Amino acid sequence: MLKLAERMGRAKPSAIMLVAEKAKKLKAEGRDIISFSIGVPNFLPGEHVYAAVRDALAKDSGQYGSNRGADALLDAFLAHIERAGFTGYTRKNVSTGIGAKHVLFNLAEALLDPGDVIVFPTPYWTSYMDIADIVGATVRTLPCPPEQNYKLTPAQLDAALPGAKVFLFNNPSNPTGMVYSPDEVAAIAQVLAKYPDLWIITDDIYHRMVFDDLGYRNFVQVRPELRDRTIFVDSLSKTYGMPGWRVGFMAGPESVAQALTNLNSNHITNIPEAVTAAAVAALTGPQDVPAQKNLEFQAKRDQVLAMLDSIPGVVCPRPQGAFYVFPDISCAFGKSHNGRKIENDVDFCNALLDAKGVACVPGSAFGEPRALRISYTCPTPQLPEGLKRFREFFAELA
Repeated sequence: MLKLAERMGRAKPSAIMLVAEKAKKLKAEGRDIISFSIGVPNFLPGEHVYAAVRDALAKDSGQYGSNRGADALLDAFLAHIERAGFTGYTRKNVSTGIGAKHVLFNLAEALLDPGDVIVFPTPYWTSYMDIADIVGATVRTLPCPPEQNYKLTPAQLDAALPGAKVFLFNNPSNPTGMVYSPDEVAAIAQVLAKYPDLWIITDDIYHRMVFDDLGYRNFVQVRPELRDRTIFVDSLSKTYGMPGWRVGFMAGPESVAQALTNLNSNHITNIPEAVTAAAVAALTGPQDVPAQKNLEFQAKRDQVLAMLDSIPGVVCPRPQGAFYVFPDISCAFGKSHNGRKIENDVDFCNALLDAKGVACVPGSAFGEPRALRISYTCPTPQLPEGLKRFREFFAELA
């Protein structure tokens, strides 16, 4: 019998996309659906991005590009991260990919042999687990429940790192929206400094989306000695409203950047010329759209939290970044909605979608089955109605 490779038994479709597809199907059938599911920013980049693409198409060379990324793109990214506080990096420290997910997959291939241990906190972005499984890594998760604000403690990390090869850290967090304060980042960095044989990946694609004047910090900024083994991952998708353009980046040690460039030579060859032009324009052009959207997302965050605070039993640590809220809705477990029993987060999300037309992602997709994720990037007029339906659903539980 013909068989697929053994690793394909470990490859699973994204749980987030499954919810999004179900919502899309119901909408196509004529249902009035409000989606709080997929993590897309739901805005478009500025006109200067499209102008750059049109110009690039008019001058299209039709040739292969660089496996690492075009010089103009590398330089634009270097200037971008310098504004975020990363200095001293050169083109040799950078590589690109078809979105941050592709960069993370390349990093897993470059750093992890089968059986190697990768450590990351729970809740986690779903693809962390999926990618680790595909490459055959051993995953060591660190539960960070709402009781500790979904945040990793230095003591937890210290206990988990012996024998690990990679530590993966996401700040601001998807799915929780939590942001580690500068002091919290410094405390974790102090632990990381004790483990010189550990690679550190910081998935900080939401670092431009931080609210409440909290500010953003990376381990390299507080402990420069970590620079030689820290890989910073970024993307155009969230900040610039360009998820479909698929442009991701990494900055880190030259050896890692070269490894990813070598993988690109076998995987993708290069980012397309027109997409490169769009990326350069986004990074170097006016930043008014990202700045304005950040203010809008903060206001939407406040609307969602106000609604959740009005529901008895729901617990939700206050997120200060990205565009997610991750409430603990386990108070609903064991209850029923119009005779439909709700035993867990999946039951809750299915009943909410069927009864109220509101799509959320079950928390179990992120390793926390007591919760669900709300992505509040839907069109602004839809948000109050979606929140109203969510509150009504809770009020109707018996």
